[in-house]
Amino acid sequence: MKFGVLISSLLMGVAGPVLADQPSISDLHKDFSPEIIVSAPFLRDRFLLTTAASVLDGDALIRETRPTIGEMLARQPGVSASFFGPNASRPILRGQDAERVRVLTDGIGSFDVSNTSVDHAVAINPFLIDRVEVVRGPAALLYGSNAIGGVVNVRDRRIPREVPDEPIHVEASGFYGSAAQERGGAGSVDVPILRGTDGAALVIHADGSYLQTSDYLTGGFVFAEPLRGAAAAIGGEVADEALARGRVENSDARTWSLGGGVSWLQPGGGEIGFAVSHLASNYGIPNGLALDAAGETDIRLDMRQTRLDARALVPMQGAFEALKFRFGYADYQHDELEDTGEVGTSFFNQSFEGRLELVQRKRGGWQGASGVQVFSRRFEAVGEEAYIPRNLTTRMALFSLQEFEIGVLQLDVGGRWERSSVESDQLLVKRQFGTLSGSVGISVPLGEGFRLGVSASHAERAPSAEELFANGAHAATRAVEIGNPDAGKEISNGLEAVLRGRGEGWRVEASAFYTRFRDFIYLTPTGGFDEGLAVFAYRQEGARFWGAEIDGAVTVARWGPAKIELTGLIDFTRAEILQGGGPVPRIPPLRFLGGVEASGGRLGGRLELEHVTQQTRIAGFETVTPGWTMVNASVNWRPFEAEDSVVISLSANNIFDIEARRHSSFLKNDAPLVGRDIRVSARLNF
Repeated sequence: MKFGVLISSLLMGVAGPVLADQPSISDLHKDFSPEIIVSAPFLRDRFLLTTAASVLDGDALIRETRPTIGEMLARQPGVSASFFGPNASRPILRGQDAERVRVLTDGIGSFDVSNTSVDHAVAINPFLIDRVEVVRGPAALLYGSNAIGGVVNVRDRRIPREVPDEPIHVEASGFYGSAAQERGGAGSVDVPILRGTDGAALVIHADGSYLQTSDYLTGGFVFAEPLRGAAAAIGGEVADEALARGRVENSDARTWSLGGGVSWLQPGGGEIGFAVSHLASNYGIPNGLALDAAGETDIRLDMRQTRLDARALVPMQGAFEALKFRFGYADYQHDELEDTGEVGTSFFNQSFEGRLELVQRKRGGWQGASGVQVFSRRFEAVGEEAYIPRNLTTRMALFSLQEFEIGVLQLDVGGRWERSSVESDQLLVKRQFGTLSGSVGISVPLGEGFRLGVSASHAERAPSAEELFANGAHAATRAVEIGNPDAGKEISNGLEAVLRGRGEGWRVEASAFYTRFRDFIYLTPTGGFDEGLAVFAYRQEGARFWGAEIDGAVTVARWGPAKIELTGLIDFTRAEILQGGGPVPRIPPLRFLGGVEASGGRLGGRLELEHVTQQTRIAGFETVTPGWTMVNASVNWRPFEAEDSVVISLSANNIFDIEARRHSSFLKNDAPLVGRDIRVSARLNF
């Protein structure tokens, strides 16, 4: 009990007697509706935001859970995925990925090397997530200059946020998917101990998960028509291999994780906690069609990450409401295994990131937060395909977000200054950059139930080590990548408008955006070949991105708490390199997604149709991607009335087993999307 008294005294010493009078801080421990956005230093009403945002939680989270965060979010507005097979898929927001989209765990980076190459998985376990927020556009720059395209912020409970009502709180899930014979489970336990007389408690947490899959089944041909045509011209065995249907070879995986955490939680909102976790995954890269001697097969990645996280929140008096601290460190390694089982290349990554935020108390319609962020990443690749030299990246940033209520108007102003250093002792090169980014937005009411948000932004991004120093072959992507050591800052200016409406039984969110880049950094083919592999080089040119998203729902029937809704989503992005450069590679085409959904009762479900149009706006080395239409259905059952303690879910995805390829995938011609997949899952919460 002495430990509890010590921590309570520490928090009380800063907060003073106001702890019991801080409902806004206490709220940080609660579950939130999709109308509240937590991916900011203070809670924000989604209806008032001047940029687009979406939330995945509840039944939708259960329905969309997949082995990768990219596939999990691929049906959200403005989101596609890189899909380098079912085990390595990173979110793409409005056609932007890698160095322009940050994937976070509770506001701190995932600390992997998924930004380095599309075959590298994001080190986040989707089976232990309880909420995901996607903030699109430069408003996400609070989390880094490399978040110009947006932020995916994952929330879990590894560092406990609340004191369980029960002596022991258990959450568990089990799942099976037919297409890849996917089977596994996840579970967590929270136990309150060392309870204080004031209601404070020390809560300990433990969790674990396991997933195993076989090669997945696809609908139609494994290899796309351009590859089948090229193979037919060659003839022989390769022509026969090109006609393969069914399972995609070398796409299996085995993943497991263990983690534990502890938090001291005050009833008025104060907290301090930390967690340790380990994630391991061994997965295959889908085999390509070997049209020449350069083809390699049965490449596998063996990934391990050990991670330490810490979080603290201290309520304060006077002009400031709270001091928030977040820290993370990870030691990451993955080995790329050849078909003999030998290690070809090993990638090592040690990273840490820390954020300190001072949240202002809301006074007279003015609220805000300012902070400092530090980041360090030490990267090294060793082996025959170490195409990126050893390097060190460091960043230090100051940021601020201020929100003003002026009558019925709301004004948002944000800014970020960042100092970056990227150096390679192997190349004896060190580049330093100073970047300054900012945004201003205004939200105004438009009649009953509608609100319009308009924002303008200026963003600057320093080039990454990969964009500067890459120089060599990478078998997994079947390409030679050449960096540009003289690359300068990438600068963009953008405009966005968001119209939101909501009322009894309906909601809608429509957004449109335009971004003009100066010195846009992109990877493009040179036209040359090196030992049969196409050579790609990083270049800088002017570019522009524009597009729109519409997402809405209307209730058509209701009885008691249950309701039936019609939902719809439309999104598209257009992007091109200026001065005759043509379309930007791998930009997703126009998409329509509509459904009918029942929720609020013991029995619920969803039937949806997704149509993706043909993508004919292609870069010089790309091929046209045919359009496709996919039908999915799901049913959720809660056996106990008015209880969420048990949820059983049955879903059928790609019911008609169609052949579908994602244009944003680097591997689209070799690895189509998953075919018919019957999934069963059960979640327990008690």
